[in-house]
Amino acid sequence: MSRSWLFILMGGMVEAVWAVFMKMSDGFTVPLYTALTIAFLFVSVILLNMGLKRGLPVGPAYAVWVGIGAVMSVVSGILLFGETISLLGFVFLAMVIGGIVGLNLVTDES
Repeated sequence: MSRSWLFILMGGMVEAVWAVFMKMSDGFTVPLYTALTIAFLFVSVILLNMGLKRGLPVGPAYAVWVGIGAVMSVVSGILLFGETISLLGFVFLAMVIGGIVGLNLVTDES
C-alpha cells in the first residue's frame, strides 16, 4: 500500500472517530464531545487532502475515505452503542469493503 493510500485509510478511520464523538455530543449539547467532533473532523479532512496531494484521483480517494468511515462507523455503533445489523446488512457491508479494496487495487496514482 502506498503512502497516499495510507493517508486515505487513516483519514477514513479518523472519520469514524468523529462520527462516534458526534453521537456522544448528543446533538452538539455536550461541549467536550462537540469539540472532539470538530477536531477529529478537521484531522480526517487533512488526511484526505494529504492523500490527494500525493497524486490520488479525487473520485476513488474520496470513495475509499467515505467507505472506510462508513464501515468503521457501523462497527463502532455495534461495539460501542449496542446497535444491531441484520445478516443482509452484513452482506452489504461486505460489498462496501469489496469496493474499497477494489478501488485501491485499480487506481493509479498520477
